[in-house]
Amino acid sequence: MIQAIAFYIFAVVMIASAALTISSRNPVHSVLWLILAFFNAAGLMVLAGAEFIAMLLVIVYVGAVAVLFLFVVMMLDIDFSELRAGFVRYLPLGLALAVALLAEVIIGVGAWSVGGVNLSKRIAPIAEQTPNIQAIGDLLYTRYLFVFEAAGLVLLVAMIGAIVLTHRKRAGVRPQIISRQVARRPQDATRNVKPAVGQGVEL
Repeated sequence: MIQAIAFYIFAVVMIASAALTISSRNPVHSVLWLILAFFNAAGLMVLAGAEFIAMLLVIVYVGAVAVLFLFVVMMLDIDFSELRAGFVRYLPLGLALAVALLAEVIIGVGAWSVGGVNLSKRIAPIAEQTPNIQAIGDLLYTRYLFVFEAAGLVLLVAMIGAIVLTHRKRAGVRPQIISRQVARRPQDATRNVKPAVGQGVEL
């Protein structure tokens, strides 16, 4: 019973946080909602008995989202004084979300201790004694090989598209000259100077 309750809680919160991720106007709020969605997805993976995927979601994706958050802060002109002004107004909502997340963690741990949801007959039947990593490898490179390769091709096309969009000619932006960068010598790249105390450096 507790597994079903935990599943519905994690699923509802994950769908709601995913919807708020794409609907929030503030990029900082979107990243925070995305982190919440990843944590709930990790909880669903734990219920399904895939602890390895749950750890990947928390370590890789949440860690990458933290780096993405830093890039957003550096690249966008965010007025943090305005964000701090609304701190007191959003404090009850933040405390409620923190309490809800703590309750989800407690329910998830309790459901995991009771036993994961039996999905072996619904998705891909594997032996119960097979470790998660071995089971994932067996499924990816046998039953879902073409889907796995198609996902890799989609990511490759997305990477090429990002490179093409980055290197397009724009007004006011100097193009990158690869040959000049390759031919640049180390002695021309740096210059050692010893400025006097209290004086700047002439560029």
